[in-house]
Amino acid sequence: MKPELYKIYKEKVIPALMTELTLDNIMKVPKIEKIVLNVGYGRNTKDKAFLERVEKTLTLISGQKPVRNKAKKSISNFKLREGMEIGSSVTLRGNKMYEFLYKLINLTFPRVRDFRGLDPKSFDGKGNFTIGFKEQLAFPEISGESADNIHGLQIIVNTTAKDNESGMALLSHLGFPFRKK
Repeated sequence: MKPELYKIYKEKVIPALMTELTLDNIMKVPKIEKIVLNVGYGRNTKDKAFLERVEKTLTLISGQKPVRNKAKKSISNFKLREGMEIGSSVTLRGNKMYEFLYKLINLTFPRVRDFRGLDPKSFDGKGNFTIGFKEQLAFPEISGESADNIHGLQIIVNTTAKDNESGMALLSHLGFPFRKK
């Protein structure tokens, strides 16, 4: 069974984008390829309990087990050695991706304190969008009592859009609450 947001994309978003972006072929319509959730450990790289809590949080939020990321090269100013674990990430695709997006738009954004909309400047020039959370408590799966360590979270929405305008059009039609310019 397909998620609700996928049905909305197929039935409403594709026709709206074809007329808005003046596309002649349905295969040219931008779509979301994947969503990456990322947490950097920062100063806590040696605290094993913190690493396990971060992984547990990412598993609760995404429904998938995270992968630990390692440093590719040593940087002495940051006390970083090659091969050291520096973060965890989860990549969502397919049905899980659409279910996560639906939850993000309808449950998480309304729970964020002082939320005034997403910044349209967070696009990377190729239609991909990045969202940063200062704390993971906005997600409905995380209860206040279970979150002993508050950490940040980064969400990257990777699209097939060629530029920021078509990427913003896609995400706006899906329900992302962007700030007015």
